[in-house]
Amino acid sequence: MGKRDELIAKYADDLKTKCKVQPDMALLTKVTIGCGPAIYDNDAQTVAASDAAELDRIKANFLIKKLGLSDTPALKAGIDAVVETYGRSERNKFRAVFYYLLVKHFGKEAVYA
Repeated sequence: MGKRDELIAKYADDLKTKCKVQPDMALLTKVTIGCGPAIYDNDAQTVAASDAAELDRIKANFLIKKLGLSDTPALKAGIDAVVETYGRSERNKFRAVFYYLLVKHFGKEAVYA
């Protein structure tokens, strides 16, 4: 099992245990691959949900550019919903899991088809 496969297994476990979500493994794998080398960097592999600047970057670079969503208040509400799902008190929010939850929240699975 390669390093990426180990990380995907860890992300699936996070979805099951912390988020109470049964993961779509094919989609999770595609989202993880889409994160690129960030998943291997200790700082970049997690999302600082309490950092407004980071959440703005996620909104601009992932939701608007990658998923093709329009900049509306619904994007902020979606991010907040994902933070709640993951757990506000959870310090280590993995980027791939966070993005996976955003894709599911906004129904944008087709982007990874």
